[in-house]
Amino acid sequence: MASSTYISENLTQNQLALLRLLDDMELDIFSLDELSKTLKGKVENINEMVENLVHKKLLARIERGKFCRTNFKDELVIGCHLVDDGCVSYWSALNKHGLTEQFPNTVFIQTTKQKAEKTVFGVKYQFVRVALSKHTGIKTQGFGNHRYKITEVEKTIVDCFDLPEYSGGYAELIRAFNEAKLNSEKLIEYCEAIHNIATTKRMGFLAELLNKKGLKPFIRFAKEKVNTKYNLFDTQGSDKGEFVNEWRLRLNISREEILDICNKVY
Repeated sequence: MASSTYISENLTQNQLALLRLLDDMELDIFSLDELSKTLKGKVENINEMVENLVHKKLLARIERGKFCRTNFKDELVIGCHLVDDGCVSYWSALNKHGLTEQFPNTVFIQTTKQKAEKTVFGVKYQFVRVALSKHTGIKTQGFGNHRYKITEVEKTIVDCFDLPEYSGGYAELIRAFNEAKLNSEKLIEYCEAIHNIATTKRMGFLAELLNKKGLKPFIRFAKEKVNTKYNLFDTQGSDKGEFVNEWRLRLNISREEILDICNKVY
């Protein structure tokens, strides 16, 4: 039902009717195109009415053509509405999956579109553009109009190793890898999708070092991908440390440091 705050001499009957329809359909966030299709001609001059309701602070503009109720602040839902194929990913997905206690001050949205970072209602959104082949491993969470897309746990982990600058730090990523319940088949599928041999080697080495349960098939897969080139274990670290011939990695984070990060006894 419409709130009593709508009952105002400042609102026209048509504006009241639109607000009641939004209530009835439980629409808290929408685009003008979506609203027009949903109402199917039940309301005339929708654009003008929505603009008037924004002026009266009963609706809020997210960006051009996209709106929400003024009390709607779900940053993950809003982020996915900012770009057509957007999904919550990287550090934001790690946090949502409970794999990090650190809370990013930026919401990371993966997309195949080019879109500049944007701040909405005080929340900063960063859009990470990837190739269509990498835009996979996505599921939907939430209900009704509050649904949003997010990368699965395995895809989140793979994405963060692929682009660690969006992961919240390498130590946090190592800790998340250790804590996550991972499926070998999904890890293999998503490693093939991102097509990054160095990432696959790093994850394979880490799975073997940590003796991750159920990941022997993935470790075998990763070893088959090992090439002749040596890569730093931490891409953003210094060029130093043990050379691991089996994995063609240079451990600029030592085995002992990795185990310590994970609080493992070795």
